[in-house]
Amino acid sequence: MRIANRTKEENIAEHVVYMFQIEDLIRANNLDSDRIIQQIIAPQIEDRQLIESYSKWYEGLVKQMISERIQKTGHLSDIDEILTELLLLHNTLINITQDKKYLAVFEAALPILKDFQGKSQTGDLNLIEVGFNALYGKIILKLQGKEITPASEAGFKLISNLLGHLAAYYKKMKAGDLDFSKN
Repeated sequence: MRIANRTKEENIAEHVVYMFQIEDLIRANNLDSDRIIQQIIAPQIEDRQLIESYSKWYEGLVKQMISERIQKTGHLSDIDEILTELLLLHNTLINITQDKKYLAVFEAALPILKDFQGKSQTGDLNLIEVGFNALYGKIILKLQGKEITPASEAGFKLISNLLGHLAAYYKKMKAGDLDFSKN
């Protein structure tokens, strides 16, 4: 909850990946917010009010996942909305403003994104969401203790760099500080 709030304000890319983790945590616990609180949150936090806040937050997410019918797969509508905004911003930077800095970062990551898209059979996803799935996949690999080759690590860095740049533009856009007329 605190991390979600902080990352949403500071780095939207981190927020999206974090919320992917939260969605899977909820699913792994059979949408049982009490179980999450008792087994994961409460052992780490002594402050009763903070535990109660986390409890309400998880309960709300579970209700939202059920009402949106994403108990097994998919993302919360809030996250889908952010992904859509990021895709629209990406397309604006590439096709309309043709931002040279962003284009260079995107072109560097493009072969890796297409390769990941092909290997993960996510042909219907846009490349921005493919990038988020790749970074989330890296987290899963690390949690499983699997080795990441140097070539894969280099690819993850290019994707991370792209999404980091996109997140910085997004923050500027949300603050009203992004001038789309500049190159």
